Amino acid sequence: MPTYLDNNATTPLEPEVRDVMLRYFDVEYGNADSRTHEYGARANKAVQLAREQIAELAGADPTEVLFTSGATEANNLAILGLADHGHRSGRKHLVTTAIEHKAVLEPMRALEAHGFELSIVGVGDSGRVSSKDVLAAVREDTLLVSVMHANNETGVLQPIGEIAEGLQGHTAYFHVDAVQGFGKELEGPRHARIDMLSASAHKLFGPKGVGTLIARRRGYERPPLKPLTHGGGQERGLRPGTLPVPLIAGFGMAAAIALRDYRVRKEFCSMERRRALEALGPLEPTVIGDQSNALDHVLALGFKGVDSEALMLALRDQVAISNGSACTSARREASHVLTAMGLDPDVIEAVARFSWSHLQPPTAWEELAKQIKDLTVFA
Repeated sequence: MPTYLDNNATTPLEPEVRDVMLRYFDVEYGNADSRTHEYGARANKAVQLAREQIAELAGADPTEVLFTSGATEANNLAILGLADHGHRSGRKHLVTTAIEHKAVLEPMRALEAHGFELSIVGVGDSGRVSSKDVLAAVREDTLLVSVMHANNETGVLQPIGEIAEGLQGHTAYFHVDAVQGFGKELEGPRHARIDMLSASAHKLFGPKGVGTLIARRRGYERPPLKPLTHGGGQERGLRPGTLPVPLIAGFGMAAAIALRDYRVRKEFCSMERRRALEALGPLEPTVIGDQSNALDHVLALGFKGVDSEALMLALRDQVAISNGSACTSARREASHVLTAMGLDPDVIEAVARFSWSHLQPPTAWEELAKQIKDLTVFA
């Protein structure tokens, strides 16, 4: 198998996460809502432990952790779930950025189609939105501001702490899609002024199929969300349905390990970044985004004259890489993120994303550089 360098798309399972999940698949397989017997009690206890583990990573209270099927559902609940409050309060203005994941942009567009006004803040070639620009877009009638923690295509961290500080005293709700950075950069998502935070287990070395919306209280009040589905009343009525205990327990363990092993993971990923840049630097790639504000495990690179599709095809037996979001890779179209950054079309066509993790051996970057060099010779 080729070396896996597509960890921004999904991550492998931590062995400890797998062990926990198997226990709740095979032995303690009760329904967390079955509280009349030991199986149900143990399942419920596992769910509550996971809430505590995820809350500790996020700097939240366990009662603020809502489980969903993933971050796409969490984003939709955070955005569409505020629609009723927006209509009733007359606050129907929304603010987001041009580089958000489609799981944020499309629900925002859906509200726009139903009478809301949407302001989309642009970015420059740094790939990092200006907090001043975001805050300048906020109005008295702004209902929601949504800005991602880290971009999935470039790895660039967004100034969510600065935006949170700037929103102090304003009634607008602040939502952060923290999928890519959750557990990889700790401080940003912990800001108390962030009202809602979305995350997904499978980007954190946990299982696919489970995510969270952390909905923080302001004083004693929770964000005034309305459910998108009905029936059952689980998760305070906001996300009904039988809780997938093995997935939730795995998510909790993944969060606990992320906190426990944060420094070790960061050191490994930083070393891999240095090795990658040393090996690939002589090829003079275009490095995409502000590297002084980027996650350690991601590089988006463009090699002059080499189309990213051709690069991926040529390297497919050696490495698994991508050229954008896995959620849109089924159709070939220019990246909306790179386009928003104002990059030249030729550069956009050349950009490939490399994203590694601590769960793999060091990459043979020098050998990879030789293969890419051979491609550039014929470009």
